[in-house]
Amino acid sequence: MTLYTALVTISKAAAPMIPFMTEEIYRNLVCSVDKNAPESVHLCDFPKVDENLIDKELEASMEEILDIVVMGRAARNTANIKNRQPIGTMYVRAERPLDDMFKAVVADELNVKNVEFKDDLSDFTSYTFKPQLKTVGPKYGKLLNGIRTHLAELNGREAMKELENTGSLSFDIDGQNVVLSKEDLLIDTAQMEGYVTEEDSTVTVVLDTNLSEELIEEGFVREIISKIQTMRKEAGFEVMDKIVVYSMGNQKIEGYMKEYREEILSDVMASDIRFDEVKGYTKEWSINGEKVTLGVEKLS
Repeated sequence: MTLYTALVTISKAAAPMIPFMTEEIYRNLVCSVDKNAPESVHLCDFPKVDENLIDKELEASMEEILDIVVMGRAARNTANIKNRQPIGTMYVRAERPLDDMFKAVVADELNVKNVEFKDDLSDFTSYTFKPQLKTVGPKYGKLLNGIRTHLAELNGREAMKELENTGSLSFDIDGQNVVLSKEDLLIDTAQMEGYVTEEDSTVTVVLDTNLSEELIEEGFVREIISKIQTMRKEAGFEVMDKIVVYSMGNQKIEGYMKEYREEILSDVMASDIRFDEVKGYTKEWSINGEKVTLGVEKLS
């Protein structure tokens, strides 16, 4: 009902600017179900604002979803992982955690199995420290080599937490206390292997790019389905046309098509998958590096 109301309201509001399109939308959506409605969108009253329908909480949640999805897609691009390849987990740090309903929207948009909110994402980043010579040298000249060695041996994440909490690192070198602020340090940041981080001013996401065999299989199946759907369109088939799918030349792809047979049949409107031959409209594909020849044939 929300989508219906939005479309009808937009049609009424936009009618003076795009009269023919809004008329068609209105007649399809309204006149087809309500015989008592005005026969034209141009005979309707202009919509009025109902502030009781404004949901600030919902708007804020959707704004956060948009930010997270943008960062998530950027992380996928950085990792060079297609959106059809499922990801196991994405960790998020944001101004507030989302309810499960909104997390499901994010997961669906980004093809992620699990979205987990965390207050601290430092576990996915490593830090190394070196002395800033122009400030540390004048203060601790003779201790410089010892400071350099000590910083190289630090646990980077623990040292970073101390630096953020207290504003400095404090330790002893040859019995003398050394205190280094951020200005005294050169800090190198590196992402943990297998994870990709993207952030803006309000949202940080960490994508777990470690793919299990199950996730890889699912990625192959989605690619196969996508290729068959593309071939249906290229062959000029109608949406409801039933087809037969053919595959030849790759045992790995054949294995996936057999294992996920029912899912593929359902998604591509096919009645059967046949192997070691190709008929109808055929095309050679490279699916995640695996070369295969696929065919689609419309049932008469």
